Amino acid sequence: MSDQVNNNRRSFLRNSAITIAAAEFAMMSSAYALPGAQPTKKDIAAGAPPTKPSTNASFGPLKQIDAGLLNVGYAEAGPANGPAVLLLHGWPYDIYSFVDVTPLLASAGYRVIVPYLRGYGTTRFLSDDTFRNGQPSVVAVDIINFMDALKIDKAIIGGFDWGARTADIMAVLWPERCKGIVSVSGYLIGSQKSGKAPLPPNAELQWWYQFYFATDRGRDGYDKYRRDFCKLIWQLASPKWNFEDATFDRSAASFDNPDHVAIVIHNYRWRLGLAEGETKYDELDKRLAQSPVITVPAITLEGDANGAPHPDPGSYAKKFSGKYAHRTINGGIGHNLPQEAPRAFTKAVIDVDAF
Repeated sequence: MSDQVNNNRRSFLRNSAITIAAAEFAMMSSAYALPGAQPTKKDIAAGAPPTKPSTNASFGPLKQIDAGLLNVGYAEAGPANGPAVLLLHGWPYDIYSFVDVTPLLASAGYRVIVPYLRGYGTTRFLSDDTFRNGQPSVVAVDIINFMDALKIDKAIIGGFDWGARTADIMAVLWPERCKGIVSVSGYLIGSQKSGKAPLPPNAELQWWYQFYFATDRGRDGYDKYRRDFCKLIWQLASPKWNFEDATFDRSAASFDNPDHVAIVIHNYRWRLGLAEGETKYDELDKRLAQSPVITVPAITLEGDANGAPHPDPGSYAKKFSGKYAHRTINGGIGHNLPQEAPRAFTKAVIDVDAF
């Protein structure tokens, strides 16, 4: 009986913390717009202005765990028995994109876990003989293996860039593992076939680095100048984000991973059909090539000043058949939305949990 009382008490306290945090966010003025639709009262109440980024300097000591083909480095915060939230970074970023989101969610009672993707930070392959594969489906398999290693059956998955694509893929291939997703720039599932289709010149211009990476010169150039290259991408993708050198340098250290260049180059060459993947993932890629609908609860976000290639929100709204909302975050917010607007991203996670 006493165990039941304690469990009920912990559940009550956790749910109370989440409710209080949600109420505090809802009291803030709206910063969202719903293109192509009239916002509801709930949409208006859901807004939260972005806070100044880089409030927190670090996560504290990182953890490591063997998961599938990898030994994964990750940050963790919040109560061990709280609802799990996995936050996934993109390229060329790292776990510090969530350095301000993490304590906000942890204080609301969530167990927040932020892993380095393959090729970043302290994540390493367990075998030197493993193919350094960067195809999108494989990154999603990594996260499922990571959840298994941590004995997490179900979680909210949030991410941007590669991380958003991974969240989308997980939601369609393993919906039973996703309580909900928060995806910056929306529906990002593609295929090699779609990657071969030509785009209008202005759109092709935005993908200049993809063509650069298709050459040996590009691979060598990225290897030699990776920090300069990645800093340029940060500036182009978030033209109104005046990040400090120390903020970039903190993340750039993760690009020194010995597998980073191989993973990045393979990812972009695979998308163009210029590099082969592994046949054991063919069935997953066939399913993804059908552009399947996402059925789990979802919130998509877009910054009003995103300088990276991204689809128009109206083009993917029908790809979400479950409870769904889109929010455009105003205030000069670029591609690295969780770090540039941490409160807005945090609010989306709390809201999708309540869907």
